[in-house]
Amino acid sequence: MKYWLTSLVILIGSLSFSQEKEASNSYFDLNYFSGNKALHNNDILHLIAGRPEGFIFSWNKKTFGNEAWEQRFNYPDYGASFVYQDLKNERLGHNFGLYAHYNLYFFKRNIMLRIGQGVAYTTNPYDKIKNPKNVAFGTHVLSSTYVMLNYKKERIFNRFGLQAGLSLIHYSNANVKAPNTSINTLALNVGLTYNLKDENPEYINSSSDKKLTEPIKYNLAFRTGINQSDIIGSGQFPFYVLSAYADKRLSHTSAIQFGADVFFSNFLKELIYYKSVSFPEENVSGDEDYKRVGLFAGYELFINKTSIETQFGYYIYYPFDFEGRTYIRIGLKRYFGKKFFGAMTLKSHGAKAEAVEFGIGVRL
Repeated sequence: MKYWLTSLVILIGSLSFSQEKEASNSYFDLNYFSGNKALHNNDILHLIAGRPEGFIFSWNKKTFGNEAWEQRFNYPDYGASFVYQDLKNERLGHNFGLYAHYNLYFFKRNIMLRIGQGVAYTTNPYDKIKNPKNVAFGTHVLSSTYVMLNYKKERIFNRFGLQAGLSLIHYSNANVKAPNTSINTLALNVGLTYNLKDENPEYINSSSDKKLTEPIKYNLAFRTGINQSDIIGSGQFPFYVLSAYADKRLSHTSAIQFGADVFFSNFLKELIYYKSVSFPEENVSGDEDYKRVGLFAGYELFINKTSIETQFGYYIYYPFDFEGRTYIRIGLKRYFGKKFFGAMTLKSHGAKAEAVEFGIGVRL
């Protein structure tokens, strides 16, 4: 651990010197964290031992209101992060992650909330021979999210500042391959910040936005990916989701949605067959339909050309019982022009993930 921290301090120093001639309104931060794994599922009780630790190294670009969305969100930062975590358990190994993130500010910019989304690599996933007790990760590559809430003071000593607070780091492969009970780390963090420029420009505070008026719009979306049931070795299968919904913009930053999904989840075909031959007491005939239809209501938060989408749904066609009749979808959307968008979303039933969905769509 000391080796990693020493290397990063040297890296920060070398990068800062290289930026002297072409300094930008950006900064680095380096945070050390240590904490505990959260027991969100009794199946991982044997993996809870040990206090995980690691570091978060980030590059952050400041905004000052040159664009309207920057003013609406109180001049956030955006950037990229690298996270190293020693999970302090030989069955879990070490995780390395790359993330894109936003920093949002509150209480006269003394409180910073960071939300990061990315991918991680774990060194020691499940293997039925070599590592059968790691039921948390079924693959080397994982989806990962981290949230950091810090008290922050910049430029305490020249360009250096301090920050400290809480971090939550989540790893999961979203049932791309079983097993996948996931790991959550709740930790305390403390760190340094280093600005690449001596002074920041003034924040721009132009006149308030004009009210956004827009009629109801109609959307079509197609989502796909691969996933697997919780039965280890049952195979990975593609899935397809067709969605149609209406949305109404309430302001420059928010919209509400209402629509329907049709799910073609091929992993359910295999699960239905498996249940019918292996568990006769569950009264599964094997002829049940694997398709599902749901209605959902949603909310969309717009940040520049990117948005955060959340939806809550209920299956109205549900011939086979799998994880309950309600579902949640949350994820990111990126607009290309005014009509087309791409999306990456997580669909789950409560805390139980079903799939990571990659989608494209059109807003008519």
